Amino acid sequence: MTSESDDLKGGSPSEKPDDTVLRLGAEELSLSKQKIITGGVRVSTVTREREELVDESLAHERVEINREPVGDYIAAIPEIRTEGDVTIIPIVEEVIERRLILKEEIRVRRVRDTERFQDRVTLRKQEAVITREPPDESTT
Repeated sequence: MTSESDDLKGGSPSEKPDDTVLRLGAEELSLSKQKIITGGVRVSTVTREREELVDESLAHERVEINREPVGDYIAAIPEIRTEGDVTIIPIVEEVIERRLILKEEIRVRRVRDTERFQDRVTLRKQEAVITREPPDESTT
């Protein structure tokens, strides 16, 4: 049997003193994770309203129609034509003698009016409200 001192020096007395055997040790690490709630965040929205005055010009367009009798004899059907802001649509009637007579013209003119418009309107705007909450004592 060998003693501890022999084991550290190299083993049994029959071995050479230069053959030293060292025992090595090793450490191992064990790691685990755990969730810890440190607080929370609450996000909510708030809608705010404000009144604002709308002040704009509104444009309206209407059509005026006038029938103007003509009664002229013509050789061919006239085309629709425009004179300034008036569109003229010829109305033709054929008579027994086989001559064309310009019976009337319909004159169409666009008239544009503007008027002032004011009204109070309510405008809404949302804002985010963020609140930090401390951790719940029962969960820690």
